[in-house]
Amino acid sequence: MNPIDIATIRKKLGNSADIVFKEFNIQYDNRVQTVNLIYAEGFVDTNAVQDFVLETLMVDLPKLDTDKHPFLDFMTVGDVQELQSTDMMYHDLFSGHVILIREGTEILSIAMSGIKDRAVSEAMTETVSRGPKEAFTENIQTNTALIRRKIKNPNLWLENLRIGKMTQTNVSIMYINGIVTDKIVDEVRSRLARIDIDGILESGYIEELIQDAPYSPFPTVYNSERPDVIAAELLEGKIAILVDGTPHVLVVPALFISFMHSAEDYYQRADISSLIRILRFVGIFIALLGPSLYIAITTFHQEMLPTQLLIGLAAQREGIPFPAFIEALIMEITFEILREAGVRMPRTMGQAMSIVGTLVIGQSAVAAGIVSAAMVIVVSITAISSFVVPAMNMSISIRMIRFLLMGLAASFGLYGIILGIIVLVLHLCSLRTFGVPYMSPFGPYIAQDTKDTLIRLPHWAMRKRLRLINQNNLTRSKDKAPGPERR
Repeated sequence: MNPIDIATIRKKLGNSADIVFKEFNIQYDNRVQTVNLIYAEGFVDTNAVQDFVLETLMVDLPKLDTDKHPFLDFMTVGDVQELQSTDMMYHDLFSGHVILIREGTEILSIAMSGIKDRAVSEAMTETVSRGPKEAFTENIQTNTALIRRKIKNPNLWLENLRIGKMTQTNVSIMYINGIVTDKIVDEVRSRLARIDIDGILESGYIEELIQDAPYSPFPTVYNSERPDVIAAELLEGKIAILVDGTPHVLVVPALFISFMHSAEDYYQRADISSLIRILRFVGIFIALLGPSLYIAITTFHQEMLPTQLLIGLAAQREGIPFPAFIEALIMEITFEILREAGVRMPRTMGQAMSIVGTLVIGQSAVAAGIVSAAMVIVVSITAISSFVVPAMNMSISIRMIRFLLMGLAASFGLYGIILGIIVLVLHLCSLRTFGVPYMSPFGPYIAQDTKDTLIRLPHWAMRKRLRLINQNNLTRSKDKAPGPERR
């Protein structure tokens, strides 16, 4: 290795005030040698540096027999690695490592991170009434440990890489060897290796760069902040992608039906979970088609309504200056603005502001004769139903498509809605996620794999994994139905 110039390192770091350089002499190999210590303030535990590094070098080392052992053997604190060039040390320097340079030739990287991380807390967006409460943090090591605590198996493999020319963000691929399909693992490696970008600040960067259909409104990469959800997906033969600095872990391949399931579905009894799922799918159809059906029926197909209801709606709309489509558009846009404002406002008043704002604006709009009371009811039910979708990115997709269906309903009535649904289904069936059909097991239809889709059968009845995702180990369990042992 070429001699290392400390002045060059200082210059490359811009003489930054938060980079600490210490130079001192030690007794080693029967002579006095110069050692330089470099670390970034706020990244390392300075007390540990004093107690375990400086004390070892200046107090303990002179007392040891140094003739029979290399210098690296005496640095037993933390994770110590010998680096081959100065280019390799900058990433470690800003990852909580202490850089030790001896005699300007030997570089050691000592892991002594002292960064204050957020403690493991309850999940904020994926709350459940029954089940684990813990959620991922922004520390990738903590996140991998949370997953390994769920799956204590040596076949749970982890691969590390760095993405981002400037940020050098740590990204990990986690999968269960023997269950995962090798072709999917190779495809994930290939897509991550092709990423050429300055920085990765959140897993959303990775999601957008590796997704299959960038112009589709539907997400083809699943994400979660719950370790139990990620562990369950890994057991299905899927791959988790962890990104340092974010609590959201990506999962591929992601099927359409996965976005409709909640972690709590597997912690309740099968009959309870199935009922909740049916209610959830009803809510999804209301969220997607509620305003569209109202617009189509009141504008083109009044004969479908009972006479008394039709008379009541006609009386409500007597003084309304806008057609039903404009009414729905005004109320939907207003509610979306209120929802977004509630998210951006301080937490203590955001929820109250969105609720009060919706009530006040809706009542005032009816009193002013801008919209009808029936439209306020339809939009309110639609907005509430959109919250039953467990995955936020899928909920946003449904909200986007709702506006398109409203336009088709206003133009062609029920025929337009049916046309829109046909196009929507064709689009969904054309999507693939890392080589797997997005709508499986419905398209293509595999009866064996539908036991955990619209409803959930008991765990003892779901013995096989999804065939199109897993091709190595299809069997989950060989147990039979539980019950009293018969003699």
